[in-house]
Amino acid sequence: MDTVLNISCYKFVPLPDAAALRELLHARATAAGLKGTILLAEEGINFFLAGAAEAVRGFVDALRADARFADLEPKESWSATVPFRKMLVKVKREIIRMDHPTIRPAQGRAPSVDPATLRRWLAQGHDDEGREVVTLDTRNAFEVDAGTFDNAIDWRIDKFTEFPPALRAHKTELQDKTVVSFCTGGIRCEKAAILMREEGLSHVYQLEGGILKYFELTDGAHYHGGCFVFDERRVLAADLSTDPLPTDSKNAINK
Repeated sequence: MDTVLNISCYKFVPLPDAAALRELLHARATAAGLKGTILLAEEGINFFLAGAAEAVRGFVDALRADARFADLEPKESWSATVPFRKMLVKVKREIIRMDHPTIRPAQGRAPSVDPATLRRWLAQGHDDEGREVVTLDTRNAFEVDAGTFDNAIDWRIDKFTEFPPALRAHKTELQDKTVVSFCTGGIRCEKAAILMREEGLSHVYQLEGGILKYFELTDGAHYHGGCFVFDERRVLAADLSTDPLPTDSKNAINK
């Protein structure tokens, strides 16, 4: 029976006290017996944690007591063992590196589409205005190889900092289409959607909660393969159980 609760969550919110938060959150997570990674930056928080359900949810409840984190909604999955070896809390320049400082999600998000709506759009082949819908995978190539949406656009990037130039090279292909950017949990596709809007694309959405929320709230239709995650489980199936990692992805990770 899977008794370990795994959560992933992020929020873009100004954190000028990121260094002080590091000490507080490390002490709190360690005391709760949790393992995983918490990333803090001036632009926000991004975390992946695992442990006993009561301890994990208690940690989130304590975070929510800070008004800046009151609306956190972690994505949950279960495993038989803890897929992390230690508890790390780091202060970084960005919680997801894009090297594009004008992108400030805390100042205004791009529109999002919920998983049920995206599933319906993909089933009917167009959005509610009759416009062609395309999905854009913003993840690294080896992650895409573990699974992605059917016919998703994949620019074979090796790191997220390559996304802006890839967008500029392919932007004309996206004109007059409804573009839904997606990633594992939402953090990369949120920045990507804002950049696409800044670059002049009018009909852009981010998939709310990313692939993991899509798996959680739908039957996984229109998605093939699993979702790569950065812990010892490696790949999750559409029912959020552990899925075998494809050989190609193993080779990419080990390079």
